[in-house]
Amino acid sequence: MPQKIMNLKSINLKAIAFLGLLFFSFITIAQVTIDDEDNLLKESDFSPEVLKATTMTKDGRLKIDGVAAVVGDYLVLESDISKAYIDMKNQQVGEITYCDVAETILENKLFAHHAVQDSLPFNPSRVESFTDQQIDQFVRQVGSMDKLLEFYKIDSESELRDQLNEINTQRMLAEEMQGSIVDEVEITPEETRDFFEAIPKDEIPLINDEVELAQIIVRPEVGEKEQQAVIDKLNFYRDDVVAGGSFATKAVLYSEDRGSRSQGGKITLTREDNFVKEFKDAAFSLQEGEVSRPFETEFGWHILTVEKIRGQQVDVRHILLYPEISSEAIQKAKDEIELVRKKIVNGEVDFKEAAREVSDEMETRESGGQLINNATGDRRFELTKIDPTLYDQVINLKENEVSLVIKDSEPRTAKIFFKVITLTKKIPEHIAEFSKDYTKIRELALQQKKLTEIKEWKAEKVTDTYVKINGDYKVCKFAKSWIKQ
Repeated sequence: MPQKIMNLKSINLKAIAFLGLLFFSFITIAQVTIDDEDNLLKESDFSPEVLKATTMTKDGRLKIDGVAAVVGDYLVLESDISKAYIDMKNQQVGEITYCDVAETILENKLFAHHAVQDSLPFNPSRVESFTDQQIDQFVRQVGSMDKLLEFYKIDSESELRDQLNEINTQRMLAEEMQGSIVDEVEITPEETRDFFEAIPKDEIPLINDEVELAQIIVRPEVGEKEQQAVIDKLNFYRDDVVAGGSFATKAVLYSEDRGSRSQGGKITLTREDNFVKEFKDAAFSLQEGEVSRPFETEFGWHILTVEKIRGQQVDVRHILLYPEISSEAIQKAKDEIELVRKKIVNGEVDFKEAAREVSDEMETRESGGQLINNATGDRRFELTKIDPTLYDQVINLKENEVSLVIKDSEPRTAKIFFKVITLTKKIPEHIAEFSKDYTKIRELALQQKKLTEIKEWKAEKVTDTYVKINGDYKVCKFAKSWIKQ
């Protein structure tokens, strides 16, 4: 799968490298018309960004000065590639050349272009939510929004947000296109075995240390008084909105949903999107302009208004509040899980039985607290790839040992909970074996098949997409397959 290349326009590259982010390409989006004979842009087909890199001719057209390539509706400047190359070098991506960077950028633009051409379903709220998460992360790293804007030499938060939204839109379009190409690709057991047997003996992959984990979670109970206080507050907001107040303003001021708060609580969703049932039921039961009564989900209490209905897609705004948890409730939850841990350690109850009886995590409760690796779909977690916080919590555990009680919080809502973890199985580093590591081998075989599918798609689309490669990049090896003869 080609590495994703993203556009950060004028944001300082060294600052990004410092923050550990891979914003590589600095690509300008523009719809252009090229005169193949004299390498000129028609006079009306340029954006301000392109104008900075061009020279006007006597007849009012623009000489492409520094335009490295055009792919469909996307323009790539030579400076895009140079800056991306420097950034990747600074972040020690590995041995790369300017041609490598150029090819990766062009591939990414090809995917994004055809995602638009094919009108693939695209959820703008995903972009806004991801941008919110990025900005929250940046602010935590540098200390404040003012410091962040000063760091990047940007005038306002809205300007930063616009630039990041553009980056993320383009990246997600490319991802959608790649996903649609390989969506129906499957692998059979026979193909998996053929793949494994074709690997030379001295190239069979090494499987790193892996673990299987289970956990029990206990959340503090919310008192009726605290719960009613939140409901009353949401009803107060609702009454004000119904009387003509701004829902978006209230979401910015009061919502505790970090992902949508800065966008006035706005979320775009379809029935197929991965939202909890109660939220989708509310979103698709209202007419435009209606405001829901307070309703509860696993995240807390909400009110929601439908802003726009577009076929199977709706734009909503919501306000999320969660009740204040008393110190007594927090202590009670901690005492409860301490007692559960003591019973497990003393052999009075086994971990799975305890999880089924007391765990508040519905997703794992019935399986005895067994965690599933979302990336692979199986129980194994490669130690070097798990979340650093989780790594610290399990690295010193022996098989079937139970951790001390851990205080944690939900990443989206910051709600406190307590947990204990056990390491149910440890698989030491070893050379891959077909039967023992079938799931991983199958995944490798499937990835290779998907890469082949993408390669074939790219070869086909390059022939029927407008592509122009200029200057030194014409001599890159990849250019032969991109330039029409």
